[in-house]
Amino acid sequence: MEYLDLIDKYRDEMLVSLQELVAIPSVQAEAVTDAEAGRLPFGRGVHEAFVYMLKKAEADGFITKNVENYGGHIEWQAVEPLPEPVTPEIMAIAAHVDVVPAGSGWKSDAPFAARIEDGRMYGRGVLDDKGPLISVYYAMKALKESGFEPRKTIRLILGLDEENAWEGMKKYLEHEEMPDFGFTPDADFPLINGEKGIADFRIARKFGKAAAGGLELRSMKGGSAHNMVADYARAVVRSDKKDAYDEIKEKAAAYREATGRKLNVKGAGKSLEISATGVSAHGAEPEKGLNAISILFDFLGQLAFASDDVNDFIAFYNEYIGFETTGEKMGCGLSDAQSGALSFNVGLAGMDPGAGEIAVNVRIPVTFESFDVYDGMKPVLEKFNLGLVKEKYKAPIYQDPDSPMVQTMMEAYREITGDAESKPRVIGGGTYSKLFKNMVAYGAVLPGHSDNMHQANEVVDIEDIFTTAKIYARAIVGLCG
Repeated sequence: MEYLDLIDKYRDEMLVSLQELVAIPSVQAEAVTDAEAGRLPFGRGVHEAFVYMLKKAEADGFITKNVENYGGHIEWQAVEPLPEPVTPEIMAIAAHVDVVPAGSGWKSDAPFAARIEDGRMYGRGVLDDKGPLISVYYAMKALKESGFEPRKTIRLILGLDEENAWEGMKKYLEHEEMPDFGFTPDADFPLINGEKGIADFRIARKFGKAAAGGLELRSMKGGSAHNMVADYARAVVRSDKKDAYDEIKEKAAAYREATGRKLNVKGAGKSLEISATGVSAHGAEPEKGLNAISILFDFLGQLAFASDDVNDFIAFYNEYIGFETTGEKMGCGLSDAQSGALSFNVGLAGMDPGAGEIAVNVRIPVTFESFDVYDGMKPVLEKFNLGLVKEKYKAPIYQDPDSPMVQTMMEAYREITGDAESKPRVIGGGTYSKLFKNMVAYGAVLPGHSDNMHQANEVVDIEDIFTTAKIYARAIVGLCG
């Protein structure tokens, strides 16, 4: 197969392209207006990564489209137009150029440098989703150069805010027709035939006036996104009581000794700062991380604050959430045979003298809906007089693993890798498949290989970049030939 040989020929070019794309810090930012490009709804970094891909595709002879800077596509049209009014089917490959914030804990002080070391590339986005995007793109390029003639129109659709609200892809689909089928290279191989539902919500409570004197919680903040396990949390407390700070420091030392968790206490003017460090992970798999918010709440539960409401909020967290990641204590520990248990992640938290709140991301088994979660939590929320603010929801999806589309992609995977044992599965992660019809997630993480999306030191094996490109090329042949 000539196109497989061409992918090997592109090896150096692919690595350079990925390094250039990763070097663009495409974290979503506030919208800005550019004198030439107009309004950039997701900030300059995301737009720069988007334009990088469009220009590359134009130079290689593909058709490109920019939908008002909200998204766009790289198109390879079917070579044999059908008689009017019938048009060729559209096969979509939905990838994204935006990334989550770098976060802390990187071995290098340049998380966007895409450094290569010992046969691996490190950098934010090498797995999610810039590496897979580059693999798909060069699969298309190799097929084009080899003379392959697609019988269906292929669109590599570029999303710009997949890590946030998906407004870009929604806007794109308002302007462009819905593709007939396809895949997104934004999860694991061999294939994801179902995705749990995803709900974001906040749990909050207002605090009454605290009693005079005693220990005061001035502020508390932790986490960086709903869908990330918080790797850092910080609280500032204040007391006029002599020796209060020494007592807290002693308790912190005992806590570190007993748990092995990272907790630091230091002076901050007339106040005391208490900080916790955890281990970040994707919100779809919170059990793989260690939540710094939970560490901090666990320790704060050993302190007696002057505000009863503050004490109650901390007690609620420790009793009904703590380090549990299935929602069992909260009353929403749902599970089914197709997709397993619900995942419950506290991604953000904040408190001040007037109120406290936590931001939660849950992944709901495919046979349940969001109301099952909310109904299950009601008794706990009522017990502590907590308010619930519903934010985003994406319903679960499920594809028959025996469908022709799924089987074609599985055959491509097996042919390239030789792996005949791995099976399609359901995940807690949410991909663009939820916005499209007849779409599944397909790669790009190979079974047993590094998967630290959303974590510090995000890494991909160099050989995996080329292997996945070959899988995608073979799948495109099967789906569009």
